[in-house]
Formats: sequence, structure tokens, C-alpha cells
Amino acid sequence: MVSLKNKAVEEKTINADSPLVEIKNLKKYFPVGSQTLKAVDGLDLKIYPGETVGLVGESGCGKSTAGRTITRLYEPTEGEVLFQGKNIFDYKQGEMSHIRREIQMIFQDPYASLNPRMKVEELIGEPLAIHGISKGKERRKRVEDLLKLVGLSPEHITRFPHEFSGGQRQRIGIARALALNPKFIVCDEPISALDVSIQAQVVNLLKELQKEMGLTYLFIAHDLSMVKYISDRILVMYLGRMMELSDSESLTKDPLHPYTQALLSAVPIPDPTIKRERIVLKGDVPSPINPPSGCVFRTRCPKAMEICSSAVPEWKEQKPGHFVACHLYW
Repeated sequence: MVSLKNKAVEEKTINADSPLVEIKNLKKYFPVGSQTLKAVDGLDLKIYPGETVGLVGESGCGKSTAGRTITRLYEPTEGEVLFQGKNIFDYKQGEMSHIRREIQMIFQDPYASLNPRMKVEELIGEPLAIHGISKGKERRKRVEDLLKLVGLSPEHITRFPHEFSGGQRQRIGIARALALNPKFIVCDEPISALDVSIQAQVVNLLKELQKEMGLTYLFIAHDLSMVKYISDRILVMYLGRMMELSDSESLTKDPLHPYTQALLSAVPIPDPTIKRERIVLKGDVPSPINPPSGCVFRTRCPKAMEICSSAVPEWKEQKPGHFVACHLYW
């Protein structure tokens, strides 16, 4: 693999005991007529240098909105995102340039995220041009190195996006995200639009790049088995709220929240001799415009109690490093 190590790896400038990214009470609401859609409703999370935190939940639970707000593609309704101790929302838009170099995003749809009118050299080289990092032959050499890094040939530099497969396009998107040597990358469902045969290749590439460049990931997905494979810790969301957070091994072996248990029961087991009871949730996800009172999961929870309708469950550390928001553990 071509060596393009992150400066943070070489200089050891980050204290591994302190979080690289700290999210405090993050909320993102959207006005819908006279009502309010609560896409993200109080997200608290610390992400440490070199780790991968998986963010999972059903479609529409606010995962992608959270990722876009953390990278400040959306302005927050409330809350803070501290990057290396500084709140990125305190910066004016004109002052965000140096933060953009450190925080990047890999988008979900490689067919929509790449400009069809631009060649690969322009697509990957655009961040370098915007930040005035290199030009001419130096920039072209950098783009060629990035293509090698993600497993593509430098000969692809003159091609257009339509000449590539979905997996190759996503590799181009990854190369573009790496162009500025970021420290933190939000991966917004980077494999959901790809064939199953290609998904593992892309995830393995992300793991190799993390090891090589010292990257830190927030990996957003709804495939729990893939999230377990790549993540050090996993956060489960439902209707904009945090349900459970733990290291991936503990969460998959001993899930505490009924919602997490239901999600895990749907993950196929490759061993036919192992049988697991499938937990089928009744009804549909409620509207985030009018979420249920108390615990937002109570309308579909098989273990719902009377208190669930009147009181919001406390976010509690039930076991060391294992947090859950559920009245079962009060």
C-alpha cells in the first residue's frame, strides 16, 4: 500500500486519553409547516483517536442527519461538536477552512456524489485546489498516489465516473475524502448502495486505511453484522434518540435494550445448527414530527411498562462502558 500517513500518526500530537471528537447534546430539528421534525434529539458521544464508532438504526432514525450535522453540512438546532477541544459551530463559515481539512465525509451513493462532468483527476484534485495545497504535476502525482492507495490504477485518472462500477466509484469517493489527510471521517452508509460482493472489499479497504493513516471513523450503517466487523464501539439510535452504546463484542453478545435485541435477532447466523428466536417488532416507526411521549420506542416495545409512556428513560451506565436508556434498568 502506498504510504500517505496522516500527520497525526507521525507527530503523535493527539493525546489518546482525550477524545478527538466530543458531541454534546446535539439536536437537529427541521420545520415542517407549522410543526417540527426532530431528526436528532440529544446526541452525546465521545470518539477517541484511531477508533471506529458504529452508528446503527432503522432507516429514518436520524443517522445520516447526525453525520451531516457533526461535519457541519447542517447547522445544529442545539448542542456542540468539539473537535480537538474546540466547538466547530463557534467558527464563522469563512473560518471553517482548516476544520474542513481535518474532517471529511464519505457519502452513501457513489452515483450521486461524483460530478458526472468531471474527470477523476478533477474530482480527487478539487479539494487540493480549493485549499491551495498543490498544483500542476505535483497535484497530478498526489491524485495518482491516492488512486493507488484505494486500489485503482493511475491510468484511471482521465476517466469519467460513468466509466466505473459502483465499487470503483466509492473508492474514488474515499480517495477524495483522503486527499487532505484528514484525522476524522464520517462514513455515511458507504456500502449500502453496493453489491454484497463488493461491500466487504470496501470495508476491508477502510480498515487498512485506518491502520495505515491513523484515521478515526464514525461508521453509519443499518447492517449490524458489518458494523460489528469494523467498529470498536456501537451506538444504537431510534427516532433521533440514543438507545444503547457499548463495545461491539459486549453489545452483540449481551444487548440490553429491547430495540437492540430485536435488531440483532434479524442478523443471519451462518451456522444452521444455531437457532435464535426472531423478535418481530409490531407496527411502523412513529413520525419524528409527533414522537411518542416518554420512551420513543414504547409503542413497538415487547417489554413496555406503564412508566414508559410518561417518563423519558435516563441514559445510564449499566455495566462498565455499557450505556442504555431503558426503564428496565432503573
